[in-house]
Amino acid sequence: MNYQETCEYLYHQMPMFERQGASGYKEGLSNTLTLDEHFAHPHTRYATIHVGGTNGKGSVSHTLAAILQKCGYSVGLYTSPHLVDFRERIRINGEMIPEDYVIDFVENERAFFEPLSPSFFEVTTAMAFKYFADKKIDIALVEVGLGGRLDCTNIITPLVSVVTNISFDHTQFLGDTLAKIATEKAGIIKKGVPVVIGESHEETRPVFEEKAREVGSKIIFADDEPEIQKAEPLADGKMYYKTSHWGELTGDLGGIYQEKNLNTVFATLRVLSERGFLSKCTTENSLQQFKAELASALSEVCKTTGLTGRWQVVNKAPYTVCDTGHNVGGWTYLSRQLAHVTCPKKHIIFGMVDDKDIDHVLEMLPKDACFYFTQANTKRAIQGAVVKALAEQHGLIGECYTTVKEAYKAAQDTATPNDFIFIGGSSYLVGDFLKNCL
Repeated sequence: MNYQETCEYLYHQMPMFERQGASGYKEGLSNTLTLDEHFAHPHTRYATIHVGGTNGKGSVSHTLAAILQKCGYSVGLYTSPHLVDFRERIRINGEMIPEDYVIDFVENERAFFEPLSPSFFEVTTAMAFKYFADKKIDIALVEVGLGGRLDCTNIITPLVSVVTNISFDHTQFLGDTLAKIATEKAGIIKKGVPVVIGESHEETRPVFEEKAREVGSKIIFADDEPEIQKAEPLADGKMYYKTSHWGELTGDLGGIYQEKNLNTVFATLRVLSERGFLSKCTTENSLQQFKAELASALSEVCKTTGLTGRWQVVNKAPYTVCDTGHNVGGWTYLSRQLAHVTCPKKHIIFGMVDDKDIDHVLEMLPKDACFYFTQANTKRAIQGAVVKALAEQHGLIGECYTTVKEAYKAAQDTATPNDFIFIGGSSYLVGDFLKNCL
């Protein structure tokens, strides 16, 4: 098989939640443990940081990776989903896993894993862990796929566990209250391993505190002592920060929601320092040099790690942005961000998938925007005509388009150079846009 055929095999021969929804979700660690034993426990050969939560996992993981890379570490990054290329999921120092490695892994190992009937994510996780071990990295940022307690990444024992935040998502698997969802997310907290909670909530805080007590883990709530004193969006789409200990910084990742993510990153860095992992930064170099490396890392997260789709500015006239925010928690911040955009007219290309709370998201969208309803190229996408009908119930007016590309062309044809175009509502929709429209 060539690379494209190998990807098609991975996508279509194994249950895949991202393509199939509930029928593609495999709960439990049995297959993961079998694969892990087969590959001689590769994740034990390097340090790890485990990142869970509802929103912000990708931003936190990529930001930490950028900082650690600037400090001279060899850094693995395992995230999901990908937007354009499967290899985005598995990177070392920002470089995607080679196509040949993906091909060889599947060819050499399929005789072993096929009888297990593993999920797409189980095989991909095994591939990532083995690749990192083969390349002898120093540390890996491992993003939870779904939930935490029963997620197949949950075989690692990290230096620190991170839970970014809790909001309603995947309720059919994780529970219908914030406390139930937090219980599943708290499953990544390991005995004696410190845990950073990015955002606390009166309903979820007791859940995390109880789990930390149960396993004897130190717990840090990042918003109890926030490092960031002031945060403002900049005209170029980036963020300005004034911090307590690191001066003024510019964040490459745009979006007002990044303030919460960066506070989480700073709390995690404190834990890593306490555990002695940042000695390469703070012993071999002066703290002043580390400050410079930190500033450089934050200003170049996307370039350093390859991250896309986080309030990503893709055009300046008209000002055009895409963002992968795809649930109520994400849109709580995105709706505020959109409200801050000043322009003659806002054009929003919008679509969602079928397991999201679309009604609550539609209620948060600006009533005075012009909408272009569409659907991503995935079976889980809600058809654009259905989205349009639901949107009209919320006072949102627009037209329906068969593809994201058609919707974007229509927005470009309609918008003036001073207008604003936004593309979002689903990670898959943003993926289609980045793949087919740029």
